[in-house]
Amino acid sequence: MQVLQIGKSWFPEDPGGLDRYFYDCIQNFPKIDIDVKGLVVGSSEVERDSLGLVRSFAPSDASLIHRWAGVRKQVREILDCSSNDYIITSHFALYTLPVLNLLGDRPLVIHFHGPWAFEGREEGNNALSMKVKLWIEQTCHKRAISFIVLSKAFQRILHQDYGVPLEKIHIVPGGVDFEYFQTDFSQEDARKRLSLETTRPTIVTLRRLTNRMGLENLIEAISKVKQQHPDILLCIAGRGPLENSLRQQIETLGLNENVKLLGFVPDSQLVLLYKAANFSIVPTISFEGFGLVVIESLASGTPVLGTPVGGIPEILKPFDSNLLMDGYEPTQIARAITDVLSGKRTLPDSETCKSYVQENYSWPIIAQKLKTIYMAALKTV
Repeated sequence: MQVLQIGKSWFPEDPGGLDRYFYDCIQNFPKIDIDVKGLVVGSSEVERDSLGLVRSFAPSDASLIHRWAGVRKQVREILDCSSNDYIITSHFALYTLPVLNLLGDRPLVIHFHGPWAFEGREEGNNALSMKVKLWIEQTCHKRAISFIVLSKAFQRILHQDYGVPLEKIHIVPGGVDFEYFQTDFSQEDARKRLSLETTRPTIVTLRRLTNRMGLENLIEAISKVKQQHPDILLCIAGRGPLENSLRQQIETLGLNENVKLLGFVPDSQLVLLYKAANFSIVPTISFEGFGLVVIESLASGTPVLGTPVGGIPEILKPFDSNLLMDGYEPTQIARAITDVLSGKRTLPDSETCKSYVQENYSWPIIAQKLKTIYMAALKTV
């Protein structure tokens, strides 16, 4: 089976949830006999770093016209040298739109990572921008033969907001490289390596610093938790447009000793960061299609508190309902944290967390589910 994956960015150069998923597809598909090629924006090092599986069709700072011309050129070159049994998979509508007329009769499968247009509205994009994004998405959707979503939450959005028939939508959750998150480091070892105090109750969250992530609510919650647990420490890893306003909020609330903005944390230190925490937290307020950080934390053996938003409950509720907070308001987050620290709310132990992920979300399981959907799409041609 030959599969061409049209992505967004190369994860090692521009980390993000969509990019992580695309990267993991590229890494895992050859293990189950899928001949995969990928296209992204990125540097000239992408092809070397991916062992020739992925090409960059334009630098990340190139103009849109340049990016569109680049992806058309690369898709034409790949498909001109292949048979019609190629499956095209789209992870980002913006880079799929300009190649639709090059696909011929080949099936297009869309990985729906989220409502791009509506997420833009949440981040303050204007009405015209939203309409253009929506048109791009819908144009690609009309050409697709099937869709893959990460959760029932995104299945509902794709069906209700975009009008995609339910019979075309397949739910396959995200996956994690389980072995990557296994380490012999203790919590104390991890904290020492990260230069964190070894005795403080420590919470971590890994989020892009944007509105929908709920970080303002989390910081306000910490100001409430501090009243009972003055040594509480929250470490926020990630970059984004809210960085300056979050710093100001931390200053205003007098939390300089309780909340640390770590900035970008490289993939090589993710496991250490999870291991350093008493627990992690995902305070999302909207559009959380899956929550990869949830299963990453559990894979490392660190329990995670999550808000009942999007796909988060679909991961946590079947596992342990104590991990699901009542809501995303500061008081609700503060209550959950305080209950954990006081012992009123018990969390699963490390081995239980790991086993849950290994049995349900390891990439060999997820990759095989995706292959089955691709094969079904190919049979329709």
